Amino acid sequence: MVYNKSMKTKILIMPKEAILDPQGRALKDVLTEAGFDVEDVRIGKVVEIESASPDKIKDIVENYILNPLIEDYQIL
Repeated sequence: MVYNKSMKTKILIMPKEAILDPQGRALKDVLTEAGFDVEDVRIGKVVEIESASPDKIKDIVENYILNPLIEDYQIL
């Protein structure tokens, strides 16, 4: 009997600091107009991968998910 144990991994993907974030800027403006004291808002995404090979997650992210010109990532 073969037992394949998979693991869930979450990856946080955010725009690089030098890249403009128009969605984040729009939300910041709305929050500021609503009276909230907000200095900055950045909008990114979370990707959840379930895999039996968690040691390959970095390769998956860097080769298939991430746009390295405009995004940074962090494995959570």
